[in-house]
Amino acid sequence: MLPNTGKLAGCTLFITGASRGIGKAIALKAAKDGANIVVAAKTAEPHPKLPGTIYTAAAEIEAAGGKALPCIVNVREEQQIINAVEKAVKTFGGIDILVNNASAISLTGTLETETKKVNLMMDVNVRGTYLTSKTCLPYLRKSKNPHILNLSPPMNMNPMWFKNHCAYTISKYGMSMCVLGMAEEFRGEVAVNALWPKTAIHTAAMDMLGGSGIEKQCRKTDILADAAYCILTKPKSFTGNFIIDEVLLREEGVKDFDVYAIAPGHPLMPDFFLDAEIDMTATKPESHGASQAFKEEKKSSESSTASASGPVAETFRVIQGAISKEFVRSTQGVFQFELSGEEGGTWYIDLKTNDGSAGFGKPPVTADVVMSMSSGDFVKMFTGKLKPTMAFMSGKLKIKGNMALAIKLEKMLTQFNSKL
Repeated sequence: MLPNTGKLAGCTLFITGASRGIGKAIALKAAKDGANIVVAAKTAEPHPKLPGTIYTAAAEIEAAGGKALPCIVNVREEQQIINAVEKAVKTFGGIDILVNNASAISLTGTLETETKKVNLMMDVNVRGTYLTSKTCLPYLRKSKNPHILNLSPPMNMNPMWFKNHCAYTISKYGMSMCVLGMAEEFRGEVAVNALWPKTAIHTAAMDMLGGSGIEKQCRKTDILADAAYCILTKPKSFTGNFIIDEVLLREEGVKDFDVYAIAPGHPLMPDFFLDAEIDMTATKPESHGASQAFKEEKKSSESSTASASGPVAETFRVIQGAISKEFVRSTQGVFQFELSGEEGGTWYIDLKTNDGSAGFGKPPVTADVVMSMSSGDFVKMFTGKLKPTMAFMSGKLKIKGNMALAIKLEKMLTQFNSKL
C-alpha cells in the first residue's frame, strides 16, 4: 500500500460518482490527509442493489479525517453540475482537483444496444466528463497545483475492443480524448491525466456484470486509490499521461501487490482495452490486432464439422449427464452455441424446458442467449481453462441475447467443471 504523505491536506476534490466503488475509495484516501471532498453523485436514497449514498459516503469521509460536502449530481444534468460546483466553491473556497469517475456501461453489440443505453453512455461518460471539466476549470486555474483525473483507458485501436461493445468503447475513449485535448489546451495551468486499472476491480457494478465468484479474479479499489493519490500529489507539469495503476505503483516502489488482491494468489482478470495474455494456458500473447484471431478462426473453420467422437461432443455428453432439475429450475435459460473449427456447427444447452437437454443442432425452443466462439475455446471454457468473462473481454466469445443469463453461465460452469 502507498502511504499517505499529507500533501492533499486542505485541498478540495470534486469527485463524480463518489458514493461507492472507485470514486469513494479515492475520496477516502484523500480524506486521510485531511482533504475536503465534494461527493458529487446521484444516489441520495438507498439503491435496491447497489450499496451507499452520498450521505453514507460523506460520513465515511469525515470519519477518515476529511471534510465532506454531499451534492446530488446527475452528470447528465448541466445545471446540477453548476449548482454543485458553486456550492463547493462557497463552502471550501475553491476547487483544486476534479476526478471524473462517474461512468455508465453496457457490454452489448451494435444491434443489441438500445438507443437509450447509447444516450446514457454518451451523456455520462463523454458529455458528463466534458461539462464537469468545463465547469470546474475556471476554479482549477486559480489553484496552486490543479489536476483533472479521468478514469478512462489508453486509446487502444485494436478492433477487438470495439467489435463486441462499440458504443461503450466510443464513450470511454471520448473521456480519454478529453484528456488528450485538455492536457494540451491547459498545459502549464492544469494537469490533465487518465488512470486505468491493469486488472478488473471489485465493485458492486462488477458483481452485477460478472456474477457470484467474480471477485476472486479482481483487485480491491485500494489500488486505484493509491495510484490516483500518487498522480494527484505530483506537480501540474505531470500532464497528458495515460496511466496504468500497477505500472505507476511499481515505479513508485510498491512491490507487494497481493495486498490489493481479493484472493491473493488467484489468477486475475485483465481489464478492458489492454492487450494482454488472456488465456492463461497459452505460452505467449497474440500479436496486436484482430488479423491473427481472424486467421486462426478462418483456418479452423476450414476443418471438419461436427463429429460424434471429438472433445466438443464428449463435453456435451457430460453436460447432458450432469443436468438436473435443480439446474433447470434455477437457470431457466436456453443457450445456443455457434462453434467454428473442428466439430463446428450449432450446439445447445436447454435449461428451461422439462428436465433439460444438451446436444448437437438447434435447441427445441428459441434460444435466450447465442454464443459464438471456436470449438477449441469452447472446450477450454467448459474444462475450466478459460473463464467466460475473460473469453468475452478478449473477443474470443461473442454474445447475443439475454446478458443476465449469459452471466449465469460462469457460475454454472464451476458445477460442470468437476465432471469434465
